Amino acid sequence: METYRSQDFGDKAEKIRVEKFNLYYGNFHALKDIDAVIVENAITAVIGPSGCGKSTFLRSINRMNDTVEGVSTTGRILLDGEDIYRPDVDVTWLRSKVGMVFQRPVVFPLSVFDNVACAPRLQGTTDRAELVDIVERSLDAVGLWDQLKHKLKEPALSLSLGDQQKLCIARAISVEPEVILFDEPCSALDPVNTLKIEELMWGLREHYTIVIVTHNMQQAARVSDYTMFMLDGRLIEYGPTSSIFTKPQDPRTEKYITGKLV
Repeated sequence: METYRSQDFGDKAEKIRVEKFNLYYGNFHALKDIDAVIVENAITAVIGPSGCGKSTFLRSINRMNDTVEGVSTTGRILLDGEDIYRPDVDVTWLRSKVGMVFQRPVVFPLSVFDNVACAPRLQGTTDRAELVDIVERSLDAVGLWDQLKHKLKEPALSLSLGDQQKLCIARAISVEPEVILFDEPCSALDPVNTLKIEELMWGLREHYTIVIVTHNMQQAARVSDYTMFMLDGRLIEYGPTSSIFTKPQDPRTEKYITGKLV
């Protein structure tokens, strides 16, 4: 049983299309013939055991794997119909369209303001008034503006871990991406801050397409609209989260979500 089974997506608009995508680390075949459509303005969770290719797949969507020596790919990943693996694609442009938030908050040893402003500055924004507007809008979107508007010059590293992760999300959306990738964004957080980040993601999906890798089955069930189950570099099953968790079509999916396959 190698062919993945896709359940109904209705009339949802397509944002990303993956076609026969393969990725190799040298001779190691990490992703195998991945075919999938990720719909717009929804949260798609990617689940599966450690080493199954979840994070590799996530990083393929903004070509973060390009930084790894020996990586090669075949197949296509289309963003709004454009193949992001074409040789002439500007990777900097791509990553402005597809932002990423990592497992642990990656806060720079700078002020709160400069942490958010650094991304638009890298893209050429130098006008102070415009940067102030971007920082306010980004912090407000993640629920930090009222808390931090009088502390913008303070070190970002002085924030709590949960607020640091929110700050990283603010930085990711400061350049107005269309897609946000979350690689286990709550793995370093306590349950209270985990729920806050989940609530934030749920609100952000109105404006962004979100893909999240998680080992937490409860989190995938709570936060996502759709769920992908991966195993050994393959996409085994993909569909609405409610169906994946209550009526999986592949026995391997059922074994994994019930804890019988690790």
